[in-house]
Amino acid sequence: MGFITWIIFGLLAGAIAKLIMPGKQGGGWLITIILGIVGAFVGGLIGVYVLHWGDIGTFWDFRSWALAIGGAILVIWIYEMLTKKR
Repeated sequence: MGFITWIIFGLLAGAIAKLIMPGKQGGGWLITIILGIVGAFVGGLIGVYVLHWGDIGTFWDFRSWALAIGGAILVIWIYEMLTKKR
C-alpha cells in the first residue's frame, strides 16, 4: 500500500480511535490525527512484519482498516501513558 494511502488511513483512523478510546486524551484533535497517521504506519508495519500479511492491496480491505485503527489506538494509548499527569 502506498505512503499516501496510509496517511489517509491515519487521518481517519486517528479520528475513529479518538471516538473508541475511553477517557480524555490530551493534545486535542490535531495531535490525535498526527498520532493516527503514525499509528497507521505502525499498524501497517505490524501487518507486514509480524502478521506476514504482506502489502494489503485495496483501500476497502477490512484488514487494512483494522491495522490502521489498531495501530492508532496503540499509539494514542502509548502517548496517553507517557503524558499522563501523576
